[in-house]
Amino acid sequence: MPGSVQPGQGEAVAHRLYEKSGAAAYGLSVEQFAAILTQIQQKCQPDAARQAAADFCASLHVEELALARACAAGNELAWQEFVSRYRQKLHVMALSITRDNTYASELADSLFADLYGVNSRDGARNSKLHSYTGRGSLEGWLRTVMAQEFINRYRKQKRNVSLEEKTEDGEQFAAPNPDPSPGTDPRLAAATDQALAELSAEDRFVLASYYLDRRTLAEIARTLGLHESSVSRRLDRVSGALRKRILACLRDRGMSHAQATEALETDVRDVQLDLRARLMQDSPAQAFSSRKVSANDAGDISHG
Repeated sequence: MPGSVQPGQGEAVAHRLYEKSGAAAYGLSVEQFAAILTQIQQKCQPDAARQAAADFCASLHVEELALARACAAGNELAWQEFVSRYRQKLHVMALSITRDNTYASELADSLFADLYGVNSRDGARNSKLHSYTGRGSLEGWLRTVMAQEFINRYRKQKRNVSLEEKTEDGEQFAAPNPDPSPGTDPRLAAATDQALAELSAEDRFVLASYYLDRRTLAEIARTLGLHESSVSRRLDRVSGALRKRILACLRDRGMSHAQATEALETDVRDVQLDLRARLMQDSPAQAFSSRKVSANDAGDISHG
């Protein structure tokens, strides 16, 4: 197992992954990189046997892991490489979230500063990239971090709007909803959002129609031009796959299988997500552009 570079199989695996990662170019030694692998493995699979632990480490995106950790450590060559690969992508991610070029630039620049580690803690560099584990692609991880940063900013902005401003706008105030359960892990919201985002537009439409709009299977079947039994099977398949994907996303965020399963049992009211916005992010026309839709069906979709 790659840890403190033990002799035998562990040492061989550590050296092989070290060479594959290109970590040497960023000033990381094999001992340092092996320690990073061990830290991640013990966090994600603490009870794994030696071979299983080695297989886990081999499954990581080690090249992107080396780049991220070198950036977090302040290596300028690594940072230049990161800028070259991801700066433009970060802006595109931000623009896809905000739909506003000015705000997108502000959001991307703010995250860029957090990734670089301009904020320090106890005199030490504090970079978000230190949290990247290599279990998924670095680009996918950045997209998740970007989305979370946007959510954090939105919530902060809502809190900062004064009561007086709201009253002047004629807003009526209801009793506030209780805060989410203290035991709710924020990774559940992020994992659920990621899993929903990965669904096809048509699958999102089916889920939204059935679970949010309370349409019957027959109504959905007419809209899609399918048999009712086909829609039923599709719902079962998509719902089952969605649960498995959320579990996988939770494990990608450092949970054990038991922890992920327990988190998924959380009351849905404690997961602060705009499910309708996520499920309906594509217009019905986009979702079914590959289908021939009748005038009546198009009317059903537009009023869904």
